[in-house]
Amino acid sequence: MRLSFLEPLYAEPGPFASVYLDTSRNVEHPDRAIALRWERLRGSLSRQGSDRALLNVLEEVVGADTEVPGVHGQAVFAAHGTLVLDGELPRPPEHDSARYSMLPDAMPLVTQHVPEIPYMAVVVHYGGLPTAETHGWVTLEAETGTWPASTVTPGERLHLRVAVATWHRTSLQLGHQLDEQARRSHADAVVVGGDEWACNVLIRRLPRTLRDKVVRVGGRTPTDTRRALLEPQLGGVFRGRMAAHDRELVDIFIGRRALAGPMTEGLAATVAALQRGQVAALLLNRLPESSLRLWAGSRPTQLALTEAELMSFGVRAPREERADETLVRALVGTGAELVVVPESELRLYEGVGALLRYTDPGTPS
Repeated sequence: MRLSFLEPLYAEPGPFASVYLDTSRNVEHPDRAIALRWERLRGSLSRQGSDRALLNVLEEVVGADTEVPGVHGQAVFAAHGTLVLDGELPRPPEHDSARYSMLPDAMPLVTQHVPEIPYMAVVVHYGGLPTAETHGWVTLEAETGTWPASTVTPGERLHLRVAVATWHRTSLQLGHQLDEQARRSHADAVVVGGDEWACNVLIRRLPRTLRDKVVRVGGRTPTDTRRALLEPQLGGVFRGRMAAHDRELVDIFIGRRALAGPMTEGLAATVAALQRGQVAALLLNRLPESSLRLWAGSRPTQLALTEAELMSFGVRAPREERADETLVRALVGTGAELVVVPESELRLYEGVGALLRYTDPGTPS
């Protein structure tokens, strides 16, 4: 999983206000409900030390995602009186929260992006007989996205209307067009729903590489929800899966571990590799608990297990910070990826390991 979407968070130093709240609009009087939630969070931030200017900046944005229908949440970050990042959450947070701290509380946002599977969704509608009759129309809509975040931030959508008499012939051309779009988005899967006859015609004419990625789904296929195409079906397709790119990284890690290649395992060795900017991808069996602490300085690579270690590197006045916040900053600051891999797929020593960009005599074992 690439974390480049978090780069704006670390363009300026802290302290940061990090806000997560339920902004669902499937309840009676949603604006009132959101305002009440925000009032509680505003009071919490004020008690933690946020000034009025920062609170006012947040207030302008909280609940402004009125164009997103249904169940969802919002993550908002601000620092020094300026909005830094405003993101939609495909699921409301379990608990509304507000934190004022030197590092942004980014891990809950990362959690809602995992496993970040790129896909294409295709809906084909046709209301006539299952033949290429002379009259009638087939409509096709296609959309690429990254599950689960794209359920509330859908991508650009392709709309086509084709005379049913030409559907067999046109499907061949459409197949190549969809294949090009899927390649650009590096789609792991093509989720297809809609009329059985029209879908079958299209699927048979897709290029083989794209046809092998097709997953057929049933159920209702509305296209006017202002959310992702086939949103209700996407969870059933992708829940419990890893992105193909992440699985490749896991396979590389397993190979390197067997051959004593450029990798490391365990918390101490992995933190040492992050200090040196060696980590290409951090592998975790589970996301760190908020109770775990690391010591941090002002730069992304300034992190350590102990205060003494960090001071030995010349860091003045190191701070004890939450490990999840410190690790996310280190990954974003060094351009490293994050892979969450179940223990059933790969059990890591102390639940953590890393693929390294390079090794040298100073690399910890």
